[in-house]
Amino acid sequence: MKKTCLMIARCLVLATVSLAPAVCQAGSDNYNRAVATFDAVMECYGDERLPLFRETYPFDDQLKVTYLSNEEQADQQKRYSYLWPFSGSLSAVAAIWDARLDPRFGQVLEQQVRPGLEMYFDSVRTPAAYSSYLNTAPASDRFYDDNIWIGLDFTDLYRLTRDPRYLEQAKLVWRFIESGIDNQLGYGIYWCEQKKNGKNTCSNAPGSVYAAKLYLVTGDSSYLRTAVRLYEWTRTNLQDPTDGLYFDNKSLDGTIGRAKFAYNSGQMMQASALLYRLTGEEHYLREARRLAAACYEHFFAAPSQPGRRYRVFTPGNVWFTAIMVRGFIELYGIDYDRRYIDAIQENLDQAWTNGMREENGLFNDNWTGQTRNESKWLLTQFAMAEMYARLALIDAEE
Repeated sequence: MKKTCLMIARCLVLATVSLAPAVCQAGSDNYNRAVATFDAVMECYGDERLPLFRETYPFDDQLKVTYLSNEEQADQQKRYSYLWPFSGSLSAVAAIWDARLDPRFGQVLEQQVRPGLEMYFDSVRTPAAYSSYLNTAPASDRFYDDNIWIGLDFTDLYRLTRDPRYLEQAKLVWRFIESGIDNQLGYGIYWCEQKKNGKNTCSNAPGSVYAAKLYLVTGDSSYLRTAVRLYEWTRTNLQDPTDGLYFDNKSLDGTIGRAKFAYNSGQMMQASALLYRLTGEEHYLREARRLAAACYEHFFAAPSQPGRRYRVFTPGNVWFTAIMVRGFIELYGIDYDRRYIDAIQENLDQAWTNGMREENGLFNDNWTGQTRNESKWLLTQFAMAEMYARLALIDAEE
């Protein structure tokens, strides 16, 4: 109890400091907001003994997560977060470090994030990869999409630093991803190594982005060929022709899971933009622009509010929104059209001041600021830090 009270007090002290940038000019503040959010996560979710994080704040020892493929594993109570939320720390640190080469975040990466990440690394099964829970616990499922997000971050870190350790890790993870590709349904990456019953946009779309980025940093044309094949498979099998957005998955029996999530279409937007950069083929750019318009129409759908110029992000999984934002930023790097970037910036500015962010520096998941989450998910906080950092990089480049 004393430790809980102390942690709350530390969060409130941090909030007193980090609220100050809210009065500064919007846009120029993105970097400070990213750092303040990351610091709030470290204070409120961190563990004093290990470089790990809790899944929620306040910590819920009765939590049953809903995103695993294995009900038995989901029923097992966990002291620390699963891999997916933890991986958000790697994305956030990579984005913050990219925005401003502050050596502090190089230290956070090497002293906190990478040691924690290695506690999920499974070298017993081959190919080696990251498991959904700690390697000191009974063996847990290994998800291809979880590993793709990590591989993408290591590829970006190599591009930023040219440290060969990061490229080595990115290639190691890619070998696991390749093991999840076969000719069932004509091609494509499965979702879970232990349950190969279908193929999802969330593994194939970022898989295309991952392969394209590996080509960018290595020049190995086999990566580019794979990026194109994954992209074309996903378009052929999972795109809704009526609006251009993407369905969630296709089962081996051909059934389509018709849910539409922001990160799926956002990753196909990013893949389209990247493939245009790499090939110069105009159809990729047309598709990226089509997806940007469709995503804005569908995923900026909350009721507008007085004084706002742009639509409000749909409430829900904030990390899905952050992954979609990567697609908009990739497209912006080609056409420098600020329409969507300004809409994202307005949403992030409002989030800082409209009640979405609370006194302890943590965020709720409703962009209107009208509802509050009693339990705040770790990955939501890392997603907010990542988005502020990615816009800070645009600020620095302009």
